[in-house]
Formats: sequence, structure tokens, C-alpha cells
Amino acid sequence: MIVFGPVPSRRLGRSLGINNIPPKICSYSCIYCQVGRTDQLRIERAAFYAPAAVYEAVCQKVKSAREAGEEIDYLAFVPDGEPTLDVNLGREIDLLRDLGIKIAVITNASLLGREEVRSDLAKANWVSLKVDAVEEDIWRRINRPHGRLNLGDIMEGALRFSRDYSGELTTETMLAAGVNDGEKQLRQIAAFLERIHPKIAYVSIPTRPPAETWVAPPDEETLNRAYQIFAAKLTGVELLTGYEGDVFSFTGNAEEDLLSITAVHPMREEAVRAFLEKSGDSWLLIQKLLDRGQLAETAYGGRKYYLRKLPGKMS
Repeated sequence: MIVFGPVPSRRLGRSLGINNIPPKICSYSCIYCQVGRTDQLRIERAAFYAPAAVYEAVCQKVKSAREAGEEIDYLAFVPDGEPTLDVNLGREIDLLRDLGIKIAVITNASLLGREEVRSDLAKANWVSLKVDAVEEDIWRRINRPHGRLNLGDIMEGALRFSRDYSGELTTETMLAAGVNDGEKQLRQIAAFLERIHPKIAYVSIPTRPPAETWVAPPDEETLNRAYQIFAAKLTGVELLTGYEGDVFSFTGNAEEDLLSITAVHPMREEAVRAFLEKSGDSWLLIQKLLDRGQLAETAYGGRKYYLRKLPGKMS
């Protein structure tokens, strides 16, 4: 299926997914991939679907969605493999512009060393770059790249793209426990992201069955540490921990609002107390959420922080 959705996305609102790569053709075989191990590890760009076929499939889906009264905020290239392996990506984006809907591409950034790939991506309104590691050995362990890929070329390509790109640039860093979540690694990644200067740097964790069964998400303390290290270098940092709810709305329900906010941003104790004062609630609400296992308390830099309990770790 070339087109799916619209589906809710915290990053993109209501997005219509475009699967422009057959499964599972990719330049990486990430240990955490929810689609499983890569069947065809490759870095040569090729034509997989005719651009006209992609355009027609999207047009039909957009038409049916609009007839059903469904909103579409983005047309998003989020295939089962790496979208920039599609040599027709730029042509497809050009065709889809006629629909008047913003276009997003989520890429693992592995081919950004190539000028033609950067040129294709530059046509999108919103781009997400994967940056899971900046150390060679860790990069090879977590992303398991094609043997002819070079991390230095990828990083330089990402920097070049960030300097020239006029759309909305974001990054995503997937953390796997014991692999790339050490303090040294986190500081190195944050320093590199500072040079890219994304509008938002997303910190994510595996929330669905990974390609390798031993992969696990970091604990709340590690996730909070990652957030604080990134936030010290970057103006926009958000957690992606599997909660796709109404995270940007303030409903007037203090419990719902706290769980929504802390799924995205760890809150310092002082901020939580100020929130409770504003909502007219007491600290008993926090204790209730802690007792239920919906909220976790961690420490960083001598301060207490509260964040939503990670999936699969409810008590």
C-alpha cells in the first residue's frame, strides 16, 4: 500500500503517510526498528513506483479523506525503508505540491552526503533527520549501516543540509538502554545537534517490538538526564515516548494536563507546584499519580523532576 492514514502524529498533526519504499529496503538495519531487520541493505537509489502512480494514489486518498470531513496537515514520506533511496523523491514532492498540503520527510540521514539527496529533501516543508550516535562504534552497533556508508560523510552532509534548508528542520534520537544512552554519548550527540540547530530535537525510545528482542528503552532517570543534557544545548527539545494524546492542549483537568505535559517535558518540582497552585490542586494529586505508577520522580543536577512513566513500566 503506497498511501495510508490520515493518522494522528504529535509532530505532524493529522498526517497522510506515503510508503514510497517497498519493505524492507533500507541503508540501515537498526536494532530497534519496528518493521524488523532489513531484507535488502542498499545505498543505491532506484525507482520503485512511478511518480504518477504515487501522485494518483495520494490524490485519491486526499479526496476520500476530505469527503469524510477529515483534516490532513501533512503528506508525510514515512515508508518501511529509507525514503531517500527513491530516486524519484524530488519529482514526487514536486507533483504533490499541487495539492496545497505541506510535505514532510522522515529520513535516517544516511545519504545526506550526496548533493542530489539534499536537493530532493530541500523541496519538503518539514524534514526530520535521525541522529542516534556520533561515535563510529556506537553508530555501527545501533544503526547497523550498509558497509560502504561513512559516518563522517553523513554528519558533514547533515550540517550542509541544515545550513541551506529553508523549511522546518527537526531531529530524532532514538535511545536504547546500554547502547547510546551514556552521559558521554548524550553530550556528544547534543553538541553535534547544536551545530545543526533543529527547531525541535526529539528524544525517543522503542515503544513497539524491536528488530532485536534484547533492545530495551532506558529508564526514566536516564531519559530525564538525556532531556536535560539536550536542553542545555538546544532551544527546543521534546520527548517521544509513545504517547500521542492531546499533548499540547490544556483541558482544565489537572491530572490529564500533567500527564500530557510530562510525556513531552520533564517538569521541575517548582514548576509542578506552581502548576498545582494555578489549578487549585494539592500535592496529593502528584502522590496519587506516583502511587498509580503513572508518574515517575527522578533527580538531575540536585533538583527533582517529574515525568510520565514509560510504557510497559506501569506498576
